[in-house]
Amino acid sequence: MDNFNFCSPTEFVFGKGRENECGSFVKKYGGSKVLIHYGGGSAVRSGLLGRVKDSLAAQGVGFAELGGVQPNPRDTLVYKGIELCRAEGIDFILAVGGGSVIDSAKAIAAGTLYDGDFWDFYSGRKVEKALPLGVVLTIAAAGSEGSGDSVITKEDGLLKRGTGSDVLRSKFSVLDPELTQTLPAYQTACGATDIMAHVFERYFTNTKEVEITDRLCEAVLLTMVKETPRVITDPNNYEARANIMWAGMVAHNGLVGVGRSQDWNSHAIEHELSALYDCAHGAGLAVIMPAWMEFVHSHDVMRFCQMATRVFGCQMNYADPETTAMEGIQRFRAFLHSIGMPVNLSELGAKEEDIPLLVEKLGLGDGRTWGFVQLSAADVTEIYKLAAKAKA
Repeated sequence: MDNFNFCSPTEFVFGKGRENECGSFVKKYGGSKVLIHYGGGSAVRSGLLGRVKDSLAAQGVGFAELGGVQPNPRDTLVYKGIELCRAEGIDFILAVGGGSVIDSAKAIAAGTLYDGDFWDFYSGRKVEKALPLGVVLTIAAAGSEGSGDSVITKEDGLLKRGTGSDVLRSKFSVLDPELTQTLPAYQTACGATDIMAHVFERYFTNTKEVEITDRLCEAVLLTMVKETPRVITDPNNYEARANIMWAGMVAHNGLVGVGRSQDWNSHAIEHELSALYDCAHGAGLAVIMPAWMEFVHSHDVMRFCQMATRVFGCQMNYADPETTAMEGIQRFRAFLHSIGMPVNLSELGAKEEDIPLLVEKLGLGDGRTWGFVQLSAADVTEIYKLAAKAKA
């Protein structure tokens, strides 16, 4: 196991109706004038935004509003948010929504206190200070409610880039599983896929003897395999929703990745898909992750066998471990298909002829990526090709 530091300072406020306590938590963490940042009209129509406002008003906390966050959040709205925060004297940001809203809120939080262009933080500059923020989560997926990470799309050139810093971790996150019960099945499945991908990015490691985090990873994955079909069948299953919501946080707050090297190649490869086609991130991962697995599994075939046997119930073939590894990968793909996810580029709405452009946008040149297996541009091309021809 590698040396590590682990910091997870967010206070998680879990359960039914807890969004009605937002005002008290904003005050607890020093907020007096809040920017409420949200996405589309669902937060308004459902009454959630009204309940949040009432909670703030009851505590004497002032607020301004900025809606309109899109999936794959854009830099243009971040700039508007920064201007609004400065003009209104905002000292706290409250993200009401899913990962896209939270990521956008983090970008605004960092940019408001920075003299330069906030995009610098998504081009390699470290975020050292930011406005404090809180979260009211409406979809279990990105895990941004518990992480210090943020991903933003730059409209000029459709570049999708990320940043990360502990100062971007929310002060508190409200997790009410009931808020996810009205989600369409497709969005629920996309979120579940993203959660599993966050775990797999940490599970496939070159670090040896990390049994504790292996088992934690497997526990989250087994939970998702069990609970996701239950909520697809019965969207109002509160207990299944609760397990998924907490799994999403555990998958991405850093706990299941401590003490081990990590990968993140599947996320990087998928980011180019969602930037170019504006597809759901989870749907893109459903296509890319199994293709990446197929391409790299020979690097450590026994780790893929471990996944196959411990997570997907395959029988170990010691005479031919390759067979077991590939069976596990195919069972993963079949599971994703069973919950309504696409399995290839065509089903995602992507075009095989765009593969050279996707690879070019990744910006590898003659270099290689990081992670479990270092990939060249030619390797990434082959992964996209595997994703193009995949079948359930």
